[in-house]
Amino acid sequence: MNLSIVIPAFNEESKIKRDVEHATLFLNRHSLEGEVLVVDDGSDDHTAAEASKADTGLAAKLKIIRLEKNKGKGFAVKTGILASKGEVVLFADSGMCIPYENALPFIKRIRARDLDIALASRYAEGTVIYKNRPLPRRILSRLFHWAAVWIAGLPKNITDSQCGFKLYNGDVGRKLFSQCLLSGFLFDLEIIIRALKQGYSITEFPVEWTCDLDSRLQPASQAKQVLKDLFEVRKIAKKD
Repeated sequence: MNLSIVIPAFNEESKIKRDVEHATLFLNRHSLEGEVLVVDDGSDDHTAAEASKADTGLAAKLKIIRLEKNKGKGFAVKTGILASKGEVVLFADSGMCIPYENALPFIKRIRARDLDIALASRYAEGTVIYKNRPLPRRILSRLFHWAAVWIAGLPKNITDSQCGFKLYNGDVGRKLFSQCLLSGFLFDLEIIIRALKQGYSITEFPVEWTCDLDSRLQPASQAKQVLKDLFEVRKIAKKD
C-alpha cells in the first residue's frame, strides 16, 4: 500500500465527509494505492456516521475507528498511525487547511528512502497563507515555539512543530508512535524529539494554508497541561 492518510476527528460532523472525499480523490487522481483512516476521538455528534457516507471511489479503502471516550488528539493520531499499513503515512487535520497535492514531492522522497519525515510549516519560505489566524493565536503560536525551544529542546531550525499536516516513512512513523506517551496536542513535539534522538532525517516544507477558525484548540484552558507536557518532552529529550 503506497499511502495511508490518517484524519483525527472530534465533533467534525460538518466537515469529515468532505475531508474523506478529498483524501480519496487525491489518492485516485495520482494513482496511489491507499487507505483513509478516520479516528473519531469520542465525538458526541455524528462524526463517524458522516465519515461512513463519503464516496471513496475505487482506489481507496476507508477505515473508521471509533474511540468510546475522548482521549486527546495525540492518542487519536497514534491510534490511526499504528493501524495504518502504508509505505508512507500522512496525518492531516480535519478541515482541509492544506491541499494534499502539497505533499506529493515528499511522498516521492520518502518512498525513494531519501527522507524519513516531512513537516508542513506555515513559516517556511515559499508558504502561501490565504487566510491567517487571528493575531492573538499567532502571538501564542510564536510564544509556544520559543517555549518548545528553550524548555523541550526543539531545534530552532524547526519552525512549526504543531502544523497538522505531516508525513512519515510508514515503518518509522509506526515505531515512533508506538513509543509516544503524550495524548494531547504536544504529541507532535514529542515525536520530533524522539525522531531526532534516533537519527531520522526530517525536513520542513512550504504549503498553501487556509486557517480553519473552527479549531478544537483552546489555549487558555489547556495552558497548564501544555506546560506540563513541555517538561515531559524535556525529560524525554534528556534521556540516554
